[in-house]
Amino acid sequence: MSKFFKDLVSVAFSKAGVILFGLGKAVILSRWLGPEQTGIITALNVFPMLFMSIGSLGVRQSTTYLVGQKQYDETAIKTALVHIWVISTLFSMLSCFLLMKNMSSAGHNTWLVLLAMAPIPFNLFNTYNSGIFLGQNNIRTFNRINWLPSFVILLLTGLLVVFLNMGITGGMMAAIGGPLVMSAILLFKNRFIKSFSFTIEWKVVKSLLSLGIVYAVSLLVINLNYRIDIFLMDRLSTAHELGIYSRGAQLMEYLWEIPMLLSTLVFSGSATAANGRAYSEKVAPLLRISILVVGVLSLILFMYSEQIITLLFGEAFQRSAKVQQILLPGVLLLTVFKVLNMDLAGKGKPWIAIKAMIPALVLNIVLNLLWIPTHGAAGSALASTISYSVAAIIFLFLYAQAVDMEVKQIITYKKEDYRLLTRLFTKKLNKLPT
Repeated sequence: MSKFFKDLVSVAFSKAGVILFGLGKAVILSRWLGPEQTGIITALNVFPMLFMSIGSLGVRQSTTYLVGQKQYDETAIKTALVHIWVISTLFSMLSCFLLMKNMSSAGHNTWLVLLAMAPIPFNLFNTYNSGIFLGQNNIRTFNRINWLPSFVILLLTGLLVVFLNMGITGGMMAAIGGPLVMSAILLFKNRFIKSFSFTIEWKVVKSLLSLGIVYAVSLLVINLNYRIDIFLMDRLSTAHELGIYSRGAQLMEYLWEIPMLLSTLVFSGSATAANGRAYSEKVAPLLRISILVVGVLSLILFMYSEQIITLLFGEAFQRSAKVQQILLPGVLLLTVFKVLNMDLAGKGKPWIAIKAMIPALVLNIVLNLLWIPTHGAAGSALASTISYSVAAIIFLFLYAQAVDMEVKQIITYKKEDYRLLTRLFTKKLNKLPT
């Protein structure tokens, strides 16, 4: 069995775990808390999630690249990561607190603000660690960093929200447990505890940050495009309407886990590939298969949106079905970006994503400002799907130019595409170059 297939199966199980555990948590919060309190939790999580993009400084991606290219000793990289982690945690926590207190509708409740911020240092630590495993092409260990926190969060959500009836506070506290447990494991498993030192690896820190800052800006713009609708709904609409929107959008995020299944392998392989053009030619059929799979699932979700939403979240969230239907076309098209961007990021070219996402972000903001006051959740969903579509189309042409391939060559289906899934189950699959 090829290493690629083993890694693919490993990532698939990991993504399945993330989806099932995350969905289980969403079901519990929806049915026990209802749309309004669910909307409050969604609003509280906006800034911490954005600061995961800012505070991470693109270090996971730059770590993957430097480890994959073997530019520095791994011990030196770990020591540099510790120093970056301490500074980025302090900056993120302070900045996030000030922004939430002044800009979030729930900012008046200091206790909830602190609970929302609490996972940041642990999530940053786990993110930095995952870059090392990706750089080593150690996909299985990387996967555990993804699914184990989700599993712990699900268990704690059931305990605190259902059995102890702690409401919003219980839901927020549960979100801390998963990253905390994973950080404790990695501290010893990856021998990070030995990397805490007062000796600063200035050269490595500079290399990590100089490349990482570009990744961070790229990730920030990307995540702003994903989250700006929630922030604007928090300011322009009600917590109930935000709760309706969040549950319609949540299933779309899980749908994105399918192209992200391949993206993890694409990024890790691209960072270590000796022949970048040859690697991109192998990424193209993976993209086409992703679009096919996501397209079929999108059609199913569109046809049975109301039944699925009601079954999972209850009658109170019935209007979320319309949100889901409106978002589906944009989510399908953005699959192009999700897969291809990882190839360019692995090649050390994250800035190309910025060129596609900035105009899409501006469009998203303008349309949300126009449509949220009059159309609520449905208006925000339409703004997002238009923005996603524009971003995907622009990025497709930029990617083709960057890897010296024609757009037609990237998106045109071939007979080999339909044989690829079969070949994955044989030893005949050519291993992606590393």
